[in-house]
Amino acid sequence: MVALVHSGAVLGIDGYPVEVEVNLSQGLPGMSIVGLPDAAVKESSDRVSAAIRNTQLALPVRRITVNLAPADIRKEGSAFDLPIALGILAASGMIDNEKLKGWVILGELSLDGRVKPIKGGLSITAMAREKGMKGVLLPAQNAAEVSVIDGIPIYAIENLPQALEFLCGELELQPVKPETQQEVSSLSGYELDFTDVKGQHHVKRALEIASSGGHNILLIGPPGSGKSMLAKRIPTILPSMTQDESITTTKIHSILGQLKNGLLNLRPFRSPHHTISDAGLIGGGRVPMPGEVSMAHNGVLFLDELPEFKRNVLEVLRQPLEEGEVSISRAAGSVTYPANLMLVAAMNPCPCGYRFDPKRECGCSPAVIKKYVGKISGPLLDRIDLHIEVPALNYKDLSSESGGEPSSAIAQRVEQTRNIQLHRFKNGEKNFNANMNAKQLKAFCDLDEASKKIMAMAIDKLGLSARAHDRILKVARTIADLAQSEHVESEHIAEAIQYRSLDRESWF
Repeated sequence: MVALVHSGAVLGIDGYPVEVEVNLSQGLPGMSIVGLPDAAVKESSDRVSAAIRNTQLALPVRRITVNLAPADIRKEGSAFDLPIALGILAASGMIDNEKLKGWVILGELSLDGRVKPIKGGLSITAMAREKGMKGVLLPAQNAAEVSVIDGIPIYAIENLPQALEFLCGELELQPVKPETQQEVSSLSGYELDFTDVKGQHHVKRALEIASSGGHNILLIGPPGSGKSMLAKRIPTILPSMTQDESITTTKIHSILGQLKNGLLNLRPFRSPHHTISDAGLIGGGRVPMPGEVSMAHNGVLFLDELPEFKRNVLEVLRQPLEEGEVSISRAAGSVTYPANLMLVAAMNPCPCGYRFDPKRECGCSPAVIKKYVGKISGPLLDRIDLHIEVPALNYKDLSSESGGEPSSAIAQRVEQTRNIQLHRFKNGEKNFNANMNAKQLKAFCDLDEASKKIMAMAIDKLGLSARAHDRILKVARTIADLAQSEHVESEHIAEAIQYRSLDRESWF
């Protein structure tokens, strides 16, 4: 007899349906699993057999063949344990096949029959709703994660006998109550605030501009000047995530099994160490999994001590910064993960850190400085809109008892500015000034004669490179939006030019 159980798996961040077919036949007792299973799926046979026996259920003394369809996609993980066990019980006549129709079933089994949590539950549940399935059975520990999905009944299962009794109609369970996302302030859940930062007013201004336009930013300054402190407070001034952004971000964390509660409603802040590999940064593995850039989707990726990262690691950032997504190809296939993030990087001006410091002498030679700064390639630097010098604080600022402007006030201006951009680019996929293409630059950044003269002087007299031209226009457009100005004026261009420190010849 053949039994069919519907389940699911994840490819990229989206779920896809998997049919678990179980056949009992004459032959030497045993279980074989086909359909491109990985090692964890192959080991399901031992877990399932022990779980059935240890829950006082009858394991058929027959040849058991399990097929996972579609057979041309590799299956991984332990989420097929519960559907395989129920398929075996259905094939042996303990469950009516009709009662399995329309249910998507997920869960890892322990040897005593308990159902353990799985990865990717949110993506698979969303897929089940889109396919019009009857309902979803999954581990109780995944209930909070999938509670945001409405429009489909979701039932939390504790163990194998409970799933069996529910499907046979002998046990009544209440579906998981859908939870809608509450409006969450950008400050909710954060203990940090910009009011803690003393001085550095021009740096705060630059961070406000970067946050308003979705621009990438590089902070350059000596040790102890507050670069990391400033970067860690950027999420507190970003707008609250929308429902769609929260679900997409939660899916990524769900795939990696890093969800502790339900829906993520705070923008992520990721700060990997400089020893990270390229696969750890953008994702990879035999079966590609998301990396740090995808974990930072809709949030901030902070790279401290930027020149200390390996050159090949930094270079892989170019595609996600340009396209907002990461495509990873392996022999088994290709997957694409979202990576729409704000890059914030920090570095010292030289290896010792005290170049340009009026109080400390720098012992680095020009050749050493050039090599150090040269670790950041031109193509990567091209994708960073603002280069901000962060000087060491003086005693007057440090001893001041008055705090700076709170994050709530800055966040309000940032959200107003982003709303302007959402209205401006309402027919496009990319809704921030940082993502403008050449056609949009021409349409929305038309300069008057005074602005053109300032731009020409910046390129010809100050040693700014021609590649900085478009970046300056984008930043100037954001500055104009902050000022509620319809046109880009000369003062907006002048301010944008000063945020290109590394383009100046004096740096090399």
